[in-house]
Amino acid sequence: MAQRALAAPDVLAAEERAAQAREARQHRTEHLLQGALFVAIVGGWEASARTGLADPFFFGQPSAIVATIWRWATRGTPQGPLWQHIAVTLEETVLAFAIGVAVGVVAGFALGRNRTLAAVFGPYVRMGNAIPRVILGSIFVIWLGLGMASKVALGVTLTFFIVFFNAFQGVREVDPNLVNNARVLGASPRQLSFDVMLPSALGWITSSLHTSFGFALVGAVVGEFLGATQGLGYLVAAAQGAFNANGVFAAMVILSAVALLADTLVTRLEQRLAPWRPAQRKGF
Repeated sequence: MAQRALAAPDVLAAEERAAQAREARQHRTEHLLQGALFVAIVGGWEASARTGLADPFFFGQPSAIVATIWRWATRGTPQGPLWQHIAVTLEETVLAFAIGVAVGVVAGFALGRNRTLAAVFGPYVRMGNAIPRVILGSIFVIWLGLGMASKVALGVTLTFFIVFFNAFQGVREVDPNLVNNARVLGASPRQLSFDVMLPSALGWITSSLHTSFGFALVGAVVGEFLGATQGLGYLVAAAQGAFNANGVFAAMVILSAVALLADTLVTRLEQRLAPWRPAQRKGF
């Protein structure tokens, strides 16, 4: 019996090591498949452009796109330094994200907490959410000009509704028994709001951060595309106007890299805001 008791921890440790080894093999296999897919797409694209199957003038060419990115990074773009355009787009995105999240959380929490406010403002919120954002982008350019304000405003309109509906639904989904027990224990309305409802709805709010940051970035780029003097969207519009497909794809690649980096930072923010949530497995 004593030998069996001593052997049990060894068996559990061996099973844990085996599970870790399987997980490591799975990760290596996934990374190899990701690399193979990338090589197949980019290699096929390059081969099609070199053999004439796809016209490089219209479809671009991966090697020329890489050369364009290198030229922009080392010598700047025709519209100015590349890093300045990246910084402008990031600044617009972060401002739109911060403002949209703050206003969305406050408004969603207030309407979810108060039925009268929800009844009065509900139809207007749904109506505002139904308006196409491209139209709002054009209006913001007319109202606020070609500067940063119009891009931030468009990003806020895209971010606000995502966070608002998650915060609203999170407050509405709070367990009624939890609220009633807090009231029985003498919790004040302020304590109910900040000590019971807000922590319960925090999971809904943090789950919207990834999507809302992506939409803030979309708002900044679309606003720059509609009318701007700086930014990655402006680079796309300038390359399109010159029929430079490689320039368009180069700006898109840079924008994708910036979005991936920002997604990593938002993931860390989400983990700090909701540390009790289990870490999500990489994927979608």
